[in-house]
Amino acid sequence: MADRVDRFEALEQQLELFIENTRQLGIIVSDFQPQGQNVLNQKFYIDQGKNPNLYTKDCLEKALVKNEQVKGKIDNFKRFKGMLLVELEKSFPIVINNYRALRSDDRPT
Repeated sequence: MADRVDRFEALEQQLELFIENTRQLGIIVSDFQPQGQNVLNQKFYIDQGKNPNLYTKDCLEKALVKNEQVKGKIDNFKRFKGMLLVELEKSFPIVINNYRALRSDDRPT
């Protein structure tokens, strides 16, 4: 549990830093002066001077891969739930029928 809290705190810090950097970038860009270019170059850079489209493409590809992994896990848990209900129904038919009756009000099992 502590590891999970630490991860959320790290995520929160990263988000706060991102928000602050975005705010500063907005200020610099909205009132851009040529002398501000050095500050902009020092503070903000996109993929170490590489094409930002490549960076975006890479991020999207990583997100798609992660999405497929999560989708696979969800599908596996759904199959497991179905198999578990079938096996439990063999041993506890009344309990599972009551469970299904209760769950039918919320969502399908």
